[in-house]
Amino acid sequence: MMDMPNAVKTYFSADQGQNAELLTDIFSSNAIVHDEGESHTGTDAIRAWWLAAKAKYNHVAEPIEANTNGDRVTVRAKVSGTFPNNPVTLDYFFHVKNGKITEMGVE
Repeated sequence: MMDMPNAVKTYFSADQGQNAELLTDIFSSNAIVHDEGESHTGTDAIRAWWLAAKAKYNHVAEPIEANTNGDRVTVRAKVSGTFPNNPVTLDYFFHVKNGKITEMGVE
């Protein structure tokens, strides 16, 4: 996989492997995820968001390109699933501190 922090690599591996436990473990306890105009704070809310999105879209994100600038990582990914205009290319951003994702969003 391309050069990105381990937490971000793990996010995409867990997403592709449908592993909610592993995915949740790489977020800090008070992390925030921004997606589809909503914010989800804390690992319980993030897990619920991810499981609901998987159930709704059955999606998989495959990183295409990654850039790191300080604690911010941006990843362009091809996302395929059961939604209109499948597949799409989305830009993710992550903030990573002390090996954990503290904030994530889809732009």
